Amino acid sequence: MRENHFERLLRWLQLEADAEAEQLRARAQRMSGAEAEKLGNTLIEMALDEETAGLGGRWLMTFCKRNRTLGLPWNRLGRGTPVVVAPEDTPDGPLLRGVVSDRTERTITIALPGVPDETDYPSWRIDYASDETARQRQRAALQLARSAERGRITQWRKLLLGEKTPTFRELPAAQRNIAVEPARALNDSQRAAIEFALTAENWAIIHGPPGTGKTTTLVEFIRRAAARGEKVLACAPSNMGVDNLLERLVAAGVRCVRLGHPARVSAGLREHTLDYIVENHPDMEVARTLLRDADKLFRKAGKFTRAKPARGEKQAIRAEARQLIGEARRMEQTIEDHLLDEADVVCATLTGLDDRILGEREFDWAVIDEAAQATEPPVWIPLPRAKKLVLAGDHCQLPATIVSQVAAGEGFGRSLMERLMEREAASHSRMLAVQYRMHEAIMGFSSREFYAGGLTADASVAGRVLTDLPGVAADDATTTPLEFIDTAGAGFDEAAAPDGESKFNEQEARLVVRKVRRLVEAGVDPAQIGVIAPYAAQVRLLREQLGDLPVEVDSVDGFQGREKEAIVVSLVRSNDSGEIGFLGDVRRMNVALTRAKRKLVVVGDSATLGGHPFYRDLLEYFEAAGAYHTVWEDPLD
Repeated sequence: MRENHFERLLRWLQLEADAEAEQLRARAQRMSGAEAEKLGNTLIEMALDEETAGLGGRWLMTFCKRNRTLGLPWNRLGRGTPVVVAPEDTPDGPLLRGVVSDRTERTITIALPGVPDETDYPSWRIDYASDETARQRQRAALQLARSAERGRITQWRKLLLGEKTPTFRELPAAQRNIAVEPARALNDSQRAAIEFALTAENWAIIHGPPGTGKTTTLVEFIRRAAARGEKVLACAPSNMGVDNLLERLVAAGVRCVRLGHPARVSAGLREHTLDYIVENHPDMEVARTLLRDADKLFRKAGKFTRAKPARGEKQAIRAEARQLIGEARRMEQTIEDHLLDEADVVCATLTGLDDRILGEREFDWAVIDEAAQATEPPVWIPLPRAKKLVLAGDHCQLPATIVSQVAAGEGFGRSLMERLMEREAASHSRMLAVQYRMHEAIMGFSSREFYAGGLTADASVAGRVLTDLPGVAADDATTTPLEFIDTAGAGFDEAAAPDGESKFNEQEARLVVRKVRRLVEAGVDPAQIGVIAPYAAQVRLLREQLGDLPVEVDSVDGFQGREKEAIVVSLVRSNDSGEIGFLGDVRRMNVALTRAKRKLVVVGDSATLGGHPFYRDLLEYFEAAGAYHTVWEDPLD
């Protein structure tokens, strides 16, 4: 069983790596560098403007356009994006993997894990890439879990593969008095989940449906564990998820340190990153001097002069610079060790757990938020360091995104949390039952379809609509919480995007824009309106059509964990064959339908969607609520 389980996970991990590589290759073959640059995944004809040593042993390379009168074109290479940097027109040149560290209108800075051997090339190309470091850490964690014959990981293997039953203990009476956040008391289901998790001797699950205060509950659990003198490793699969936890923990007065590249951390939280704290530590002045000296040596080695340097002199200078960087790194390490030892909570993404930084440290708890959004391999990374585990999330919401259709078909998208919930949900998990986000009518369909009717809307949100907001006029759109607009028979046909990887629906986009503008005209703040489309091509089209109107438009994934007063969902698919593509992943649609606080508008083609049981139920729900309308009731101009 052990061999089969981990062999499967390793195989799926490789299938995913191969599929991502093939996707990138296919794009490269299908288009020129200029075409790839237009899509935002590539920057071409770049010149190396500056090199400098950074903290943590990183090497920073700053690029600009070779034609220095030009700024950077629009691109998706934002802070924290993994990239590959390579010389153009040099097939045997180096492939340098790094992360976007900074970006301005004219420059982009890439952080490499170390100093490259050679950078003297006239022109460079920067491409979006998969995160190979993350994949290597997952692979190593699985291999350890499969082969270890002793140590804590062997116990985790038995527990999580069902060979050993997890145990719980009675919580001492003194620990049952929960100190709550000043802003709002915890409800009964939140208190019960915290007390239950604290009794876990091995692992426990906190199941948090949309709007039920999962992060509030999790932060209070961590705060209580830290107050007992226990060390906590707080993780999530995404940087956004980790930042969300970190922000709330800091507000609760918990001593936290955030691991990971500062470029991948929200700007307002960077002062809590290990890199930032180390950089501003008074003992770092000597290390900074060493880094400056190393910089001077690298510049000397890279400087072109008419006099040819003696044989080996350039290499010797770079070797001396590397030695200085090594000395600075040892000083940094001493400071890092002290800071990590002092922290109550260490926060990081699952794949951001770096053995080089953490060393042999162990933790009383590993707490994993958004656990249902991670494939299983990365969840094994923190386990060798943790005595106990809490998984928190919602296996009925957004699953992990899988590129390999083979791996997805065989079950790679099934998270560890989902697997454990299917096996032992009743005895080893607690569900949060009161939601604080949505009007009860917006909540109702999700509660019925995914949570066996177990959700309740708190009285503070159960009946609120847009007209309860100041300055919003009363009309049919603002006094009701739900609206479905059926485009069947109107000729709103979908189309394939030029890249062949997405879909859009121009007529439907026009209708969505009209609905948004009506809400704005009624007095709804555009910043409190969100538009969700499941296809990237439709997202791009809607952004173009909305122009300067500051309405947020994004994919379902982009809205995970988010909320707006009003949400308009564009379902896009409209065809004669009833093909709905990945709209068939109803967990993603559960996310889209539960982002709105006061108003949810859904636009779609019932003739295309109605053949699927989920969408048939959705249409019936809207109709029963008196919220079903056709496009003919609201024709386009």
